[in-house]
Amino acid sequence: MSTGFERDRDEFSRGARAIVVYPDLGGSSRDADARLEETAGLAEAIGVVVVDRMAFRIRTPRAATLMGSGQIEELAARARMEDAGLIVVDGSLSPIQQRNLETALEAKVIDRTGLILEIFGERAATAEGRLQVELAHLDYQSGRLVRSWTHLERQRGGFGFLGGPGETQIEADRRLIRDRMARLRRELEQVTRTRGLHRERRQRAPWPVIALVGYTNAGKSTLFNRLTGSHVMAEDLLFATLDPTLRQIALPGIDKAILSDTVGFVSELPTQLVAAFKATLEEVVSADLLIHVRDVAHPDTAAQKADVEGVLTDVGVAETTPRIEAWNKLDLLSGDAREELLVEAARRDDVIPLSALTGEGVDALIRHIAERLTAGHQRYSVTLDAGDGAGAAWLHAHGEVLAQDVDGASITYEVRMAPSDYERFATR
Repeated sequence: MSTGFERDRDEFSRGARAIVVYPDLGGSSRDADARLEETAGLAEAIGVVVVDRMAFRIRTPRAATLMGSGQIEELAARARMEDAGLIVVDGSLSPIQQRNLETALEAKVIDRTGLILEIFGERAATAEGRLQVELAHLDYQSGRLVRSWTHLERQRGGFGFLGGPGETQIEADRRLIRDRMARLRRELEQVTRTRGLHRERRQRAPWPVIALVGYTNAGKSTLFNRLTGSHVMAEDLLFATLDPTLRQIALPGIDKAILSDTVGFVSELPTQLVAAFKATLEEVVSADLLIHVRDVAHPDTAAQKADVEGVLTDVGVAETTPRIEAWNKLDLLSGDAREELLVEAARRDDVIPLSALTGEGVDALIRHIAERLTAGHQRYSVTLDAGDGAGAAWLHAHGEVLAQDVDGASITYEVRMAPSDYERFATR
């Protein structure tokens, strides 16, 4: 049996001509043009050709179709004129609304959640990523069998000698989807356990973990590459990074730290994805420091920050977790806008303005990260035998050696390190 996931992906082809629709229900922190621009970008990210964008003010949402009949007629006429076979609705649709709109518009209809799931399905590169996306898609699709399946009225015969009406095709399909979801959850639980073991090993080392978080396309992967010298995919593309990437970096006073690049967040991130990607996002939950990368050149940067903070809360990141805001894409600002931003950043001790693309401000970010991670460190005087190379190497690896004084057969080190590291050294 093919799953609803596979069936929908067959119907959803690259190059499809689409109209993006924003049903304005009121209360959004973004204006209609900004919403349409972002959703068009999401659609174009998987090869859809956006031929038009429309916004409708909806005062009273219709339970059957969301939009009013006049709005549906206007949209249907525009779809025929533009030869658009796909309607992308920037909002959430119930299964009934989706089915009724497809019937009325004679076109495939996909809502924001479905669109984001399509993107994730195309971008997932690792086995873990594909498991997470399939689980999220099946969870979403299980309530939409009424739309996606054309053979729902057919019944299968009873089993064994009992006979009877048996189960309808939709009941069988739902049961098979539930079984598949259960298997996926078991596999992802194993992933979670494996990640937990790796995390415990790192914590025993102990190396601090720094997680880059931010809105999609804010420049996290570009900054990650700049800090680590890696070549993680970094394009002007929404959701360019899905699978987490970990690299070690050296910082002033810290021999080794782990830097994690994570999936970008987006407004109204589907709850199915938040749940499915929890194993990945646990790297963020357990991080010692978060670097919130913001695209300060974007007109909706404040709203994007609120969306990211909302997702961090949803996945269980503690408010007490230290954070630095990296105000990225400084290279796109000039004149008064740039000057005002730099003045505002100077007033705050948790903000570093920078351009991950050009490297401007990155050194300042590195120094600030080191200062935050070593904020609780203290200065100690340690005397070792001149031949104790292992002890000297340990001090250099786990602290910042400020000075050393040779006195015959011994060397006294002035070193700055965390109290916990000093205790470990003293009892080694």
